[in-house]
Amino acid sequence: METHHDRIEKKPDVMLGKPVIKGTRIPVELVIRKLGEGASIPDLLDAYPNIVEKDIHAALLYTADYLRNETFIYLETGT
Repeated sequence: METHHDRIEKKPDVMLGKPVIKGTRIPVELVIRKLGEGASIPDLLDAYPNIVEKDIHAALLYTADYLRNETFIYLETGT
């Protein structure tokens, strides 16, 4: 069974190792940014014909997994 991680890859020689849609040079960050700016899934599919809807969903899930594992350290400031 294919998972969203099967559709995302990181290679040091592709986009400086940033996560991209597998087999492309389209960064996950770009997909998320475009969605955040109001692009629809059909807009992205038109703009990037090398990807499919599953790739966009994989980018969203990859980002959610990344944020789930993020650690925050709060420091008190001397004010």
